[in-house]
Amino acid sequence: MKKVTKRIKKIEPLFDKAKSYGLKDAVAILKKAPPLKFDETIEIAVKLGVDPKQSQGASIRGTVSLPHGTGKKVRVAVFCKGEEERRAKDAGADFIGSDDLVAKVQGGWSDFDVAIATPDMMKDLARLGKILGPRGLMPNPKSGTVTMDTAKTIKEVKAGKIEFKMDKQAGIHAPLGKLSFTDDALYANAKSLIEAIMSTTPQGGAPVWQSVKSLYISTTMGPGIKLDLSEFKKV
Repeated sequence: MKKVTKRIKKIEPLFDKAKSYGLKDAVAILKKAPPLKFDETIEIAVKLGVDPKQSQGASIRGTVSLPHGTGKKVRVAVFCKGEEERRAKDAGADFIGSDDLVAKVQGGWSDFDVAIATPDMMKDLARLGKILGPRGLMPNPKSGTVTMDTAKTIKEVKAGKIEFKMDKQAGIHAPLGKLSFTDDALYANAKSLIEAIMSTTPQGGAPVWQSVKSLYISTTMGPGIKLDLSEFKKV
């Protein structure tokens, strides 16, 4: 039997697990939870009623710029050559290179959160597919991380632009900020993220909001609070 911690016992009376809550109310409940020694991340979890093996499911992905950022320092690696290296450096990239950076990753290094590449580097990055792919770090045109304007993409990512996509269990999990954020900041970030997910329309399919089965918001170490879908199915 799973042990119920003292903290969970204090959180459980704050809400009804069988009830669905409006986003503002759910955020307020999360903020009332007993604090931990670290700043918890707030996450959204969406369960979809689609088959991940079908082409429609594979294309459910997108990006969104969170108005108040993620609260996390994002380490960006940029694979580029020539003049674009200078632009990437000026824009604040943490790691920059071409063949040397590819070789470093091949050697087992992957100490970064987002990878950006210029189109001419994608042929060389193909050999890194088995390394970066499973970690969700492979640059992709659909997420805007394969671009000739690396400076713009770097600034967007560091300012709070994140990617979301459906996993093999027909779910979408994405962070939207830290528990230390104000209620208004968390609400604004969550609203932007949820609306972006709901309005995504896969190629040849219907908008995601039509196939959402459940939607939860939670902290890293806390229980999920069920959100009222009617608040977002208007998108």
